[in-house]
Amino acid sequence: MTETSTANFASDNVAGALPEVVAAVTEAASVGAMPYGSDPWTERVSVRLREVFECNLWAFPVATGTAANALALSAICPPFGTVLCHPMSHANTDECGAPEFYTGGAKLQLVGGPDGRIDPAALDQAIVTARPHGVHNMPPAAITITQESEAGTVYSADHVDAIASIAKAHGLALHMDGARFANALAALDVTAAEATWRRGIDVLSFGATKGGAMAAEAVIFFRKELAAAFGERRKRGGHLVSKMRFVSAQLDGYLADDAWLRAARAANAGAARLATELAGIKGAALVRPPEANIVFVQLPLPVLDALEVDGFGFYRVGGDGTIRLVVPWSVTDVDVDALVSAIRGHVSTTA
Repeated sequence: MTETSTANFASDNVAGALPEVVAAVTEAASVGAMPYGSDPWTERVSVRLREVFECNLWAFPVATGTAANALALSAICPPFGTVLCHPMSHANTDECGAPEFYTGGAKLQLVGGPDGRIDPAALDQAIVTARPHGVHNMPPAAITITQESEAGTVYSADHVDAIASIAKAHGLALHMDGARFANALAALDVTAAEATWRRGIDVLSFGATKGGAMAAEAVIFFRKELAAAFGERRKRGGHLVSKMRFVSAQLDGYLADDAWLRAARAANAGAARLATELAGIKGAALVRPPEANIVFVQLPLPVLDALEVDGFGFYRVGGDGTIRLVVPWSVTDVDVDALVSAIRGHVSTTA
């Protein structure tokens, strides 16, 4: 992951690009092509995605995850509606009001649940009680779930089924924020179809940047009517890239020969290795077993200070010594072992 003795586990965004992605972009840069998505790479990505998801779908490449989430939600929620989401979701914590902006004023309604996942019973109750004064209250219109969650957990098939059943019963659209969709898919060991539209997902923000692209995502609609005006929404939102082939080429390389899933499996395996090693250190307490590529662990505060001096990258979560370690696709055993060795050494000297 790095050429030095320290590694950055702050985010999977710190990693470079997959060789397959770089090769695809290099190819796209070597020739001319029509702009605004009228190019072979954009068409090829749509074909690949239909093969991956085993269905007809409507895919729109965009440059950022924020754009993917916010524009997707704008297509399924009116300005006077609410989007139900977990407090830890990207939509609530990491989009700087973009969902509210692009929907034209929709409200985010927070629904809790353990380990970063929406609790179905709490969701149903929130919907049922959302409009005590009828037209004076904003009606629920959509639900968004984050797969893999910001807590490093993954929604099981049964969990998604339960949420999808509630969405259908109340006539709400269901969106999945898949910034780390590949990691979740690798953890679940199911097909993309089984993880999405066959479970009742209507719209997917298909993430690639965290998984090894440079800057590429896609909004995927599994229902044609929801995509009817999305081309205009994307253009108005500033994400109809003129040289779209460079965004699409990244997705093309990412998907080619299952490069995206191999990368996700490597990241997940690195996180599992890291968690196993941390569990064996006295003074280190795993917050929860990682289910994909994010590890949360609590360490003594002096150890965190020492690790930062060493140059290791991570995010502190609160003030109790809990940190988030995100394992990118490019991680090596050397990277993991170096961090574990440093933690073990600092714990022993500060005990």
